Amino acid sequence: MNPLSSLHFKYNWRAYQQRFLDDFPLHLEDGHLHLVAPPGSGKTVLGLEMVRRINKKTLILAPTLTIRNQWNERMQQCFVKGENSISISFDIKNPATITFSTYQSLHSFFKKDLDGSHEKIENHFKKSGIECIVLDEAHHLKNEWWKPLFALKKLPDCILISLTATPPYDSDLSEIANYFQLCGPIDMEISLPELVKAENLCPHQDYIYFSEPEQEQIRYIIKYREQLVSFVSNLKSNMQFQDFILRHPYYRNTEDSLEEIYENPSLYSAILIFLNSIDFVIPSEKIEILGVKSKNISFPSLNYEWVEALLQPILIVNRTEFIEDEALLDTIEKDLRKIGAFENKRINLVGENRLYRTLSQSPTKLKSIAEIVKVEASNLKENLRMVILTDYIRKEFLDFKYGDSISEINKLGVVPIFQFLRHTIKRDSELSFQKSKLAVLTGSLIIIHNSIVQKLKDKFLSDAFSQEILWDSEYVLIKPTESGKMEMVGAITQLFEQGNIEVLIGTKSLLGEGWDAPAINTLIMASFVGSFVTSNQMRGRAIRINPKNPEKIANIWHIACIDKTSEMGGADIEMLIRRFNAFCGISLEGDLFIENGIDRLEIVPKLPKIEELNEKMVSLAKNRKQSKVRWNAAIGNGKVLIRELKLNFNRESKAKKTRKFYYRDLVKYSSIELFSLLLLSLPQLVINNIVTLFSKGLVYFFYAIMSGIFVLFLPKTISALKLYLKYGRRHKQLYKFAQSLKGAMLEKGIIKTPSCELNIIIEESNDGGIACFLTGASVKESLLFVDYLEEILAPIENPRYLITKSGWLRKKVGVSNYYSVPKVFGERKTDAEIFFGHWQKFHSNSHLSFTRNKEGRKLLLKARFHYFQTEEKLISKKGLIWK
Repeated sequence: MNPLSSLHFKYNWRAYQQRFLDDFPLHLEDGHLHLVAPPGSGKTVLGLEMVRRINKKTLILAPTLTIRNQWNERMQQCFVKGENSISISFDIKNPATITFSTYQSLHSFFKKDLDGSHEKIENHFKKSGIECIVLDEAHHLKNEWWKPLFALKKLPDCILISLTATPPYDSDLSEIANYFQLCGPIDMEISLPELVKAENLCPHQDYIYFSEPEQEQIRYIIKYREQLVSFVSNLKSNMQFQDFILRHPYYRNTEDSLEEIYENPSLYSAILIFLNSIDFVIPSEKIEILGVKSKNISFPSLNYEWVEALLQPILIVNRTEFIEDEALLDTIEKDLRKIGAFENKRINLVGENRLYRTLSQSPTKLKSIAEIVKVEASNLKENLRMVILTDYIRKEFLDFKYGDSISEINKLGVVPIFQFLRHTIKRDSELSFQKSKLAVLTGSLIIIHNSIVQKLKDKFLSDAFSQEILWDSEYVLIKPTESGKMEMVGAITQLFEQGNIEVLIGTKSLLGEGWDAPAINTLIMASFVGSFVTSNQMRGRAIRINPKNPEKIANIWHIACIDKTSEMGGADIEMLIRRFNAFCGISLEGDLFIENGIDRLEIVPKLPKIEELNEKMVSLAKNRKQSKVRWNAAIGNGKVLIRELKLNFNRESKAKKTRKFYYRDLVKYSSIELFSLLLLSLPQLVINNIVTLFSKGLVYFFYAIMSGIFVLFLPKTISALKLYLKYGRRHKQLYKFAQSLKGAMLEKGIIKTPSCELNIIIEESNDGGIACFLTGASVKESLLFVDYLEEILAPIENPRYLITKSGWLRKKVGVSNYYSVPKVFGERKTDAEIFFGHWQKFHSNSHLSFTRNKEGRKLLLKARFHYFQTEEKLISKKGLIWK
């Protein structure tokens, strides 16, 4: 039986598509096909080719009806010759050779018709002969949708194809786990640079326009931070709470509570850190539970994270155990609620959500948008095709009039942006933009200038809408009829493409995904959302090529409000950093490179100078041709997008010398420091002991000098020795970790590429960071390699097997290092021993421990606290870079 024999792709495959298809049998080995590719890369036709090659009855699921219909359209356009000989269906209850449906339809069928029964849904599709399932835009999967999909995955000999632009890396851990359990590991990631190189996406650049909060917002932020400091200070001086902590079972009955402590080590650590912060003398036996000698202990400070770790179990998780202390706990809860740090059964003293809501809604962002429009309109004139995407419509601002104070527009949204811009057009003579070119398009609100109403009517064969004048303006509210709704978005889009509209304001829900307008050359992302998925989809609207304008170059603007009371710029900047991790781009200036993350803009160290930053962004944005030149040059410097693991230190010390000392080779800089100290101190020692030379002779003089050097340098030498034993030479250590992992992956069969073709590359950056990646492997193998390497180096959480590295000398100076055995090797003892066998080839004096017994739990506690009391925390981050 060959149900899909009549399907054949009519055109030529792009290079990156062909690369995936060349390795198709390899990708198919585990019963999953998981492809990640940006919008505009041709995922749909590649998905159809997978279906054709698998050659089984197929169910294709999409997030919307529009995308569902696009699958059928692409099949008819690209694969079907002559009359359609393939039976298709859009009815999930009556599947055909290829059935097109949506996740919503599947879930409704599962809940209503099949009573939510896994067995019934599996039997239904088993009888229908479905053996291949396609999950399009797989990042859309909602919690309730997992259930029927996992049931379908159990179909006999079922092949699962997953297509997405961005896996939900920034979702909670359970959702990420569900996603990869369903979709399998990523087989290939088609990179954005490849698409620009192939001219399937246009050259583009990201810019950020910064603003500061208004005085009222600044006062709010300062007051909030003062309240936090006051709360922690009051908590530390609260004698009742101190007594409560001393009576807590973990502290009072430590020996009897060991099992519970090992299950919840952060609470026990938090208790000791709290007591240390109030200068309470903690008995050595309490400290040694952490696996360290009391004389070697170095408690971290009681920061907000530790206060959360202390209070969350007491006030929320285990509160019923402390009924006798309810009055005290209730008082603490009320104090937390007063400052907004107790919400949804979670204590949050850091305050990201509360502060982020304040900054993300800042009215100063409206001024930023107006400035960007002014710059781009002046630069592109009638060629401007700008889209402004935001989250909410906010119809309550529709009655804003020209005579009203513009300060009354105090929120971000579609209507506030529209009102602010039309107000600015009228009052700012430097804004060379025609008011007739401004419009709004959302699912429930459409506004256009009265001068183009007739042009809109010309797009329809009959009356498709009614209209109503927007009070006190030259604009019109368009109200589509039922028959006109389906065509209205397309009609407004045509007016935008033709230049009747030059600035279109809309919501990310309507225009952020699935909407196609190739003419867009400027995008302002006025959205609060920092998620990988949404950010990538929104940018995807702007970077598509425009067949009518092959020279298109796109500018993407992000707006951010800086909190100057925060060293890193505040919650809005943190959101922006998360957003930039979702996509790759070209460096803004200077050295040419393509990578993900915000580092390529080099803005973080310069945040206080926002006026200079804005001037630089505007200047660079005006020179669009330079973006294309930089893209072409950078693309030529590489061939493929490589996933690497970046390592860096995070130190609280501000001293430049100290930072440099830790970032670079510890041995080298320790030697330099000791030698420098010797040069400075030796003359002083000679002068101080010159009397000894004449009174007691040369021998006594020599001993006096050597004793002085010994006393002076012993602490520094011990410190340098500890650092070397603890961290060694970082790049060499990382190379050994990577070699151990590579060998274990080869032996277990995770890497099938011959060892002779593999190379581990370690690169050191100018800022002291280190990066590691694997070359010669398949995309899937290199992705897994980076994932597992990150597990080894990440802070110890709860691995089944743990490696301790500590020899005789390390023990004498109180130094041990702890590393997790990756989960893929931790499920079975034999696999853990495979990994440890390769580890021992590069690391002597190491020990493998199972952590699911009492001794192992104790070791876990020691390993976790070891990380917390370390000032020089190693930060690992997966990155993408074009090589």
